[in-house]
Amino acid sequence: MPAELRYARAMILHGNTTWTSPYVLSCFVALREKALPFEVRTVALERGEQREPAFARPSLTARVPMLVDGDFSLTESSAIVEYLEDTYPAPGHAAVLPRDVHDRARARQVMAWVRSDLMPLREERSAEWVFYPHSEVPPFKPLSDAARRAVDRLVAAAEQLVPSGAGPMFGAWCVADTDLAMMLQRLVKCGDPVPACLRAYAAAQWERPAVREFCGHERPPFRRST
Repeated sequence: MPAELRYARAMILHGNTTWTSPYVLSCFVALREKALPFEVRTVALERGEQREPAFARPSLTARVPMLVDGDFSLTESSAIVEYLEDTYPAPGHAAVLPRDVHDRARARQVMAWVRSDLMPLREERSAEWVFYPHSEVPPFKPLSDAARRAVDRLVAAAEQLVPSGAGPMFGAWCVADTDLAMMLQRLVKCGDPVPACLRAYAAAQWERPAVREFCGHERPPFRRST
């Protein structure tokens, strides 16, 4: 189906009911930055709705986010971002990945890395502490040794990637900036030590209108996972 026909009707982005998924955030921001019409539909992961045939079959992976663009469905946030970039490219739509081939490859590396590594940090500083008031969620504990090692690796890489002025990694914003800032916000929001340049970078990325919209979305009361 030509892109013009797909664009004529709103896409659907499926996300979790608490609006806390960093991966849904990445896709939401990409869609907003490209000014594409879309609606968000939530999937109650806590009730296993992702395993119901109506969702599991088109998603293939029974995971969120899932993007539905006409008769095409796609999961995995990095794949969704690249699909949007390929299908709705610049100059007709804002670019969400760098144009330079080396910068684009590095952005993809960052996006893949924060999704596949640093698990102790992701577990001990979960996204709920980024998106919910801390008065509404259980208190967090001091970082374990494994999580501290993950923090050290995150900070070492981020200090190489982020310019001294705390601007975007590649001179102009790309969605990998949102992803890296999300990892840093896990620490910032919990009061863990973060170098000043990286703290300023994460704060600047959190001021982008699409990120602010996602962060400010109404959420249901927090419920502890069982």
